[in-house]
Amino acid sequence: MNTGGTVAASELRQAAPTVACCGMSATTVMDRSEAEATAALLKAVADPVRLQLLSLIRAADGHEACVCDLTPAVGLSQPTVSHHLKILTEAGLLTRERRGTWAWFSIVPGRLEEIAGIFR
Repeated sequence: MNTGGTVAASELRQAAPTVACCGMSATTVMDRSEAEATAALLKAVADPVRLQLLSLIRAADGHEACVCDLTPAVGLSQPTVSHHLKILTEAGLLTRERRGTWAWFSIVPGRLEEIAGIFR
């Protein structure tokens, strides 16, 4: 321990995990893996087309929609819309179900609330 009135860098590193300079508890801080997962989730929705697709599906009956209805609604080609839907599905925001020749997408219950909770 330093007795000269200044704090050594090693002492600060040791103290950092328990209390931050403003008194924030370490339990309120994300660890690295949680931050990476959260960043991946936010990256999935950080696109205007994907936000629009989520909004369209959320507003649809049963919170599900066919890709055949989503494509004209966003004014993009079917392959482009499918690409965006794949990203949202891989992020766990949507589920995909094949019905005949079309794919139907549904909101995963609670996942949008999880995004909102990040900012609470």
